Amino acid sequence: MSGKRPAELGPGRAGKKGKKEVVAEFSDAVMEEALKRQVAEAWSRRAPLVHEAIVMDKDPFLHCVIPNFIQSQDFLEGLQKELLNLDFHEKYNDLYKFQQSDDLKKRREPHISALRKVLFEDFRAWLSDISKIDLESTIDMSCAKYEFTDALLCHDDELEGRRIAFILYLVPPWDRSLGGTLDLYTVDEHFQPKQIVKSLVPSWNTLVFFEVSPVSFHQVSEVLSEEKSRLSVSGWFHGPSLTRPPNYFEPLIPRSPHIPQDHGILYDWINPTYLGMDYQIQIQEEFEERSEILLKEFLKPEKFTKVCEALEKGDVEWNSQGPPNKRFYEKAEENKLQDILKDCMELFRSEALFLLLSNFTGLKLHFLAPSEEDEIEDRKEGEAASAADSTEEGTSHDFSEPENNLATTGNSSQESNVQTQTGSDPEGNEAEDESGVPTCQGELRHWKTGHYTLVHDNSKTEFALDLLLYCGCEGWEPEYGGFTSYIAKGEDEELLTVNPENNSLALVYRDRETLKFVKHINHRSLEQKKTFPHRTGFWDFSFVYFE
Repeated sequence: MSGKRPAELGPGRAGKKGKKEVVAEFSDAVMEEALKRQVAEAWSRRAPLVHEAIVMDKDPFLHCVIPNFIQSQDFLEGLQKELLNLDFHEKYNDLYKFQQSDDLKKRREPHISALRKVLFEDFRAWLSDISKIDLESTIDMSCAKYEFTDALLCHDDELEGRRIAFILYLVPPWDRSLGGTLDLYTVDEHFQPKQIVKSLVPSWNTLVFFEVSPVSFHQVSEVLSEEKSRLSVSGWFHGPSLTRPPNYFEPLIPRSPHIPQDHGILYDWINPTYLGMDYQIQIQEEFEERSEILLKEFLKPEKFTKVCEALEKGDVEWNSQGPPNKRFYEKAEENKLQDILKDCMELFRSEALFLLLSNFTGLKLHFLAPSEEDEIEDRKEGEAASAADSTEEGTSHDFSEPENNLATTGNSSQESNVQTQTGSDPEGNEAEDESGVPTCQGELRHWKTGHYTLVHDNSKTEFALDLLLYCGCEGWEPEYGGFTSYIAKGEDEELLTVNPENNSLALVYRDRETLKFVKHINHRSLEQKKTFPHRTGFWDFSFVYFE
């Protein structure tokens, strides 16, 4: 009687009734006891290990690569066909854009079933032995397909019970120029991701696995190939949860009251159409109905041109904003701006603009703006007199005539000297201002390929008015990304999208249940250079106002 195993029949073996049973086996070399002991020792010591069958590295966090993971090429080809025949659903939000299959836990296709068995029985047992983690039998796996401009941005994979993540690549010949790399990040002293220090290029039949922990920050870089798909099976092995460090909360960004500035600054900067009382009433009615409005050609053409010229000139000092699990864009160093850009920032902080925004929105952003109590009183008075006249006088201030000056004494000057200690995160992690003084915070931002902001675990919101003024976005298409998206907490569906549009002022009022993000700018955005060879992305003045 021979001790040899029966020969495989193609990708499977003959079962009792003559049917082919598809089986999968993973690398013999990895299962050898001597190597297994070396891997276990390296894992426990968090030490690197280099072997032709497996490579382990501890930096920036513990991860392993097994080339030639599945022994049979016939099996892999059969598996690839089954996976490509699955129904894929587009996954799309602030963090990612790619296509994903349904959960593979109960799929009956022979090759998928065999892969599930080898991963969650044989390989799980091996992994438990080398990691000394009591991995559960929970099956958690799906198939992902990344195509041109798809990406998965910086995250740590942490979720209750996840202990080891894995990815099996089934890609055509691939190199770094095609994107789709698995990028690994270092962390700072607060366990926040800092920078990419290692990028793993996908390769056919290569399995990558890593320990899920508070420092396991990684991303799938944007796929740059228009012809090739990055196909993979990925998931997690579950076990006892690790202890997490305390949540880190970023320092709050200071808010400030308005700068004392009378109406003259509005005449200098703003399209006169927006300064007439009748038009302001019309804007307010539309805004109160929809909580958002887009005011086109907002700045005077000559002022807008000078602002764009200053931005194009390239003299602005830009600082990259992070951490990458929350945001990645450039912010201007304000105290080094050219005068025209400083003046534009001053416009958005001015007392006159606070009052104008009150007129546009009905919000109480200035002491002259009516409160809800004032409006109720106006309505009562209107019943005895002319309701329409009373309402107009009570809710708007006409800036179209120079003699209609803004008050800059009394309450106004007192408010301008108040210093508030509250602040916020750029994406909405705001602390409430208890002083009752209207405040704002703002920045000048540069957006280009690869930039984004994310909704994150510590995102908190309050009632606030967002203001965006866009520059340098001629020819910008929504498919490039870079638009600001508003979503309800816990939902992916967009409530509102604000697309970059030159010299357009976007105003959006959000409540405590609304979050926002700027969508990842993909490589399609480089098409902008065909028309504007010297331009990289666009700019915006971004302000948030609080009653």
